[in-house]
Amino acid sequence: QVQLVESGGGLVQAGGSLRLSCAASGRTFSSYAMGWFRQAPGKERDIVAAISRSGVSTYYADSVKGRFSISRDTGRNKVYLQMNSLKSEDTAVYYCNAVLGSANYWGQGTQVTVSS
Repeated sequence: QVQLVESGGGLVQAGGSLRLSCAASGRTFSSYAMGWFRQAPGKERDIVAAISRSGVSTYYADSVKGRFSISRDTGRNKVYLQMNSLKSEDTAVYYCNAVLGSANYWGQGTQVTVSS
């Protein structure tokens, strides 16, 4: 089992940057594909970015391509989401996700608010 704890959210002006971190417990962190999702009020939870177990492959939603970057540090059991050029539409609760086969784990979420 994996426990995920996000941090790094907050209030930022449009055009600014934030770096989200997700700390994972357990010795099998490197076995999990990791991702970041977000959910705005009244909307569904959508994927933002994902990274493979090796860290070689990444995926980005079209809305964040060129602005966001996902990375992972296996030695520290952490995954990061660097968010640049933030827009008001990026405002949401951001969730860390870990997947291994049918196992799917979520963090508690961290609020990101972008003021225009």
